[in-house]
Amino acid sequence: MAPETGNRPSAEGEVAKLRIYLLPNLLTAGNLFCGFLALTKIVEADIADPGFPSAIRHAIFFIILACVFDLLDGRVARFGGQDSPFGREFDSLADIISFGAAPAFLVHRVVLRDVFVDRPEIGWFIASIYLICGAFRLARFNCLAAAGSGSGRDFLGFPIPAAAGTVATLTLFLLWWQDKEFAIGRWRYVLPVILVFLSFMMVSEVKYPSFKSLDWRAKRTFPKMVAIILAAAFLFIVRGQILPVALPLIFTAYLIYGFIRPRLSRKIVHEIEEEDDEEEPVA
Repeated sequence: MAPETGNRPSAEGEVAKLRIYLLPNLLTAGNLFCGFLALTKIVEADIADPGFPSAIRHAIFFIILACVFDLLDGRVARFGGQDSPFGREFDSLADIISFGAAPAFLVHRVVLRDVFVDRPEIGWFIASIYLICGAFRLARFNCLAAAGSGSGRDFLGFPIPAAAGTVATLTLFLLWWQDKEFAIGRWRYVLPVILVFLSFMMVSEVKYPSFKSLDWRAKRTFPKMVAIILAAAFLFIVRGQILPVALPLIFTAYLIYGFIRPRLSRKIVHEIEEEDDEEEPVA
């Protein structure tokens, strides 16, 4: 007769404790909160109200701020060795709100509802393509990461935060252009085309650098450090005139880089994507 083991679970059957780290998930929660605020601003905005552009700008600000939170949470987790399956899943849930639903709502509210007045379902369908492709992209990323093949230096497909940043900053540029009393005309109808294009780019096989190999703790020369500080200060001072133009250029450059990257030499790619922290010679 086998000896009694009582109610103590065996080591093999014991459920592993779920690791939830505070700081990375707090940043992810900030990402999700910004996505919720962006959606709130978009839904509450009345196109007949003179304050409509201001409400849309607030929504764009929250989408960009969500991008900042998304950029920080992964790096904080890696720096502290706090990367976990829970954090990856929570990050994806936040991303589908901030970078999937919010940009789709944004383009629908600003452009699509005016284009397809008689057939609004067409506008809903175009916006939903972006949302669905974003969800596919996040699901694929999680599956690759769980299989151990998604934690490299490259993203497979255009990252959804970058796609959301592209949509949001291009919308910001159009609002800035309108404030300058320049005629937008049919140019705003380019946004739905870009939205569909980004949808397919997210589920494409084009590889984009994750810049995970950049060492933000690396030592930098004094002139380089001064140049970074002065550039940041300059952008902050003239943010109202520069950011509406600079931000869409940055996201567009990243989008184009994925196409020209295979045609660049290894040396150029290394200089762009990596940074070696050279040790100082010992005297």
